[in-house]
Amino acid sequence: MAIDRAQVESGTAAGSRPTAPGPGRWSWLAIPLGIFAGTRLLQLALIAWLLPAGATVRSRLLSWDSGWFVRVARDGYPRGPLTGPVNPDADGGLAFFPGYPLLVRYVHDLTRLDFGLAALVVSWIAAAAASILLFALGRRLYGTRVATILTVLFFAQPMSVVLSMGYSESLFVAFVAGALLAVHRRSWPGAALLGLGAALTRPTGAAVAVALAVAAASELRERRPGRWGTVGAAGAALLGVPAYLAWVGQRAGNWHAWFDIQTAGWGTTFDFGLGAGKFVLDALRSGDGWVQVSVALLLIAAVVLAVVAVTRRIWPPLLVYGLIVLALVVGQSGFYHSKPRLLVPALVVLVPPALALGRARTRTAALVLAGYGLFGLWYGAYMITVWRFAI
Repeated sequence: MAIDRAQVESGTAAGSRPTAPGPGRWSWLAIPLGIFAGTRLLQLALIAWLLPAGATVRSRLLSWDSGWFVRVARDGYPRGPLTGPVNPDADGGLAFFPGYPLLVRYVHDLTRLDFGLAALVVSWIAAAAASILLFALGRRLYGTRVATILTVLFFAQPMSVVLSMGYSESLFVAFVAGALLAVHRRSWPGAALLGLGAALTRPTGAAVAVALAVAAASELRERRPGRWGTVGAAGAALLGVPAYLAWVGQRAGNWHAWFDIQTAGWGTTFDFGLGAGKFVLDALRSGDGWVQVSVALLLIAAVVLAVVAVTRRIWPPLLVYGLIVLALVVGQSGFYHSKPRLLVPALVVLVPPALALGRARTRTAALVLAGYGLFGLWYGAYMITVWRFAI
């Protein structure tokens, strides 16, 4: 039976059943882990090459917000109500969701590694898990070739360096890819646990919860067996972000404490993209250096690819998740050189190029991926070694 191309692109071919396994009994493990290991090692070499005098690879991998995660893991969250103006130095730890620092604390207690090394161990293990889960999701939706390309695009993208750092992105993507994979397999308990894990790891976990709600609505509309399990999964995930924000509010003494801390410490407020739009226009007109211009171009590319994704009939939960992440990143003000890092978990913006390269000749796809990978891995290495500002 012929399969319509739109079905392939939306992940609905053959009734959304798994595609035939690729060559090799262990390809589901070897391919993603090979991509993970190859990109991480090459980027470590680039970081070591670009290191300024007196710096170490470890210090760069634990720079900027890594210090906050380590601090929360080691000392816990600040106690007592906020009195007067927010003090970012004292209260900033409350801005960071608990999933990642809790795991860092657990690894430290289990292995007696110092907290910095424990943070890196958690990030690298989570990134390896994310590679397997993302590849499995991509193969289920589009087949082995596109899944391989998608995994390369993810691990070699600009600012994928954060997946090797003491940051929560790698753990978050592992939860996201796992939750979406569980949804596609209709494994609702797994989707609930992983969706809740994502929601307790980063504020953009709310996007995963909405994606699960979209899947639940589809199941209810089609009256499929076990459809009420989707409602439970979506409900569990939807509780995560509000629960942590409420906990911070209760601990700090006012319901909007988390938002106040974000604004005071990082200048982050939601302005519906006005700040991002002004930044892009200013950067293109009179950009102060190539980094500012490159960030503007990366934001434009992400928006364009998201529009293309909408036209390609991407699987709805993945599409909704990615669009919400993009809207949250572009829609907020703050440090604009951090936005490429915040876009790393968006995923859906990588699907259109993965599909296009999947149809290209193998030689062409390999050359494009090689060039993209070298630039992306170098870009991230540069941003945590030579670039002087936070990512």
